Amino acid sequence: MSAYRFLLSAFTLLLALASSPASAYDPSPLQDFCVAINEPGNGEFVNGKFCKDPKLAAANDFSFSGLNIPRSTANRVGSNVTLLNADQIPGLNTMGISMARIDYAPNGGLNPPHTHPRATEILLVLEGTLAVGFVTSNPDNRLITKVLYPGDVFVFPIGLIHFQLNIGQASAVAVAGLSSQNPGAITIANAVFGSNPPINPDVLAKAFQLDKNIVYYLQKQFGGSVGQGPWDDMP
Repeated sequence: MSAYRFLLSAFTLLLALASSPASAYDPSPLQDFCVAINEPGNGEFVNGKFCKDPKLAAANDFSFSGLNIPRSTANRVGSNVTLLNADQIPGLNTMGISMARIDYAPNGGLNPPHTHPRATEILLVLEGTLAVGFVTSNPDNRLITKVLYPGDVFVFPIGLIHFQLNIGQASAVAVAGLSSQNPGAITIANAVFGSNPPINPDVLAKAFQLDKNIVYYLQKQFGGSVGQGPWDDMP
């Protein structure tokens, strides 16, 4: 895919996300813009970031280059998420949107089950074939799933667990628009089995109906400190 087509697709997705005021989850801004700065200096504090003096705002505060460049997927899950939020594009601060490029390795590259606690996500497939889905909340826990091809779009509602799996033999690429300048991400396996300090294995063994030794193994796989939780000091 040419750089022009990639960037055009990404822009179209963001435009669709931003076109309706109801699509933005963050509070609406009370000024034209609020370019984020790390030091207060002569700025003012609005919606999570200090704002640069508007008279000092420049084009670079509202732009980012290189999203067309493929990212490495040489990791355990075979995917790479490049998030563009107010940290990468300071001019996004208070605007209520962000976006991401997602690269998937061939034959099973996975963006594992996760949630965005502050954003709805709309995904546009640019290359490859993705099996995607989300699970509804209790008590139904319905799996809503579909196979997507280039040009297909899918929506993941705010807060619901969702995933994308590359079921093709070639690499896949997608771009996502998110209805928050800071959508957050909670990867389920990492949060549950890799928390710091670790969750009591008795809790996980009962919740997942697993042998405790399997819980220990999973905590080790996800970097948790097995057997070193706050409950060890309890009487």
